Amino acid sequence: MIETHTIAETRAALRPVRREGKRVGLVPTMGALHEGHLSLIRAARQAGDYTVVSIFVNPTQFGPLEDLAEYPRPIEQDREHCRRLGVELVFHPGVQEMYPREGVVLVHPTKISEGLCGAFRPGHFDGVATVVAKLFNIVKPDAAYFGQKDAQQAVVIRRMAEDLDFPVEIVVCPTVREPDGLAMSSRNKYLSPEQRRQATCLRRALKKAEEMIHAGRIESEVIIGAMRELILAAEPAELDRPGIDYLEVVDPDSLAPVHEVTAPVLIALAVHIGPARLIDNIVVQPVT
Repeated sequence: MIETHTIAETRAALRPVRREGKRVGLVPTMGALHEGHLSLIRAARQAGDYTVVSIFVNPTQFGPLEDLAEYPRPIEQDREHCRRLGVELVFHPGVQEMYPREGVVLVHPTKISEGLCGAFRPGHFDGVATVVAKLFNIVKPDAAYFGQKDAQQAVVIRRMAEDLDFPVEIVVCPTVREPDGLAMSSRNKYLSPEQRRQATCLRRALKKAEEMIHAGRIESEVIIGAMRELILAAEPAELDRPGIDYLEVVDPDSLAPVHEVTAPVLIALAVHIGPARLIDNIVVQPVT
């Protein structure tokens, strides 16, 4: 396995790969790799890609009161995961390498970045889209792999690739869950045992919404109300802030709110459990 730390090293390492006609797959990460990330690496390997994993905690997607300084950075463990899965190249740049000076050009997604997490994390998706665009230009992958757990991010990246004509296939892989249903996240490590138990309310709320839709309920307001009741019963809130950022029923492609479920919908939520802000979602097909 090769590990590079600069853009020049990465491009140089990939030149012979392209000369040999190999397909390159990119798995962009912020490190602290868990089974969700590893499933993306396995998908790239299964596709036969020369697999590149980027490990970079991107400061431009964190807000001023978010957990940039505390974000876990277990690089030795991450390297071992990559070696074990047969990753060919790990790109692990520093902040100065990726942002050598103040940027005056960034990627600003509109509409699809304004709701859901975008409404609570101003500038977050500018940071995500810009760093992923940089990675696409550095690695020039044939395919890039993202998780369904970060559904809004996947939609933003797919539209960016389409609208800016990046020649890359965006592959979105299923959410990987803990045995109790909690979506795997690097931020799960922040939870105490009691908070970890409370966090199962997210998956239960999503399953409740799915059951209601499959039973023929189509009114989003009613579905969201039932989800809210279930989550509040778990008492996830800190004393000084609300527990729920959002519960939404939206179109899976446009992310526009849906008032009646007559076609497939994305049901998405963001909830604060103790020190962690956790997100999750499912796509539900209504009964016909």
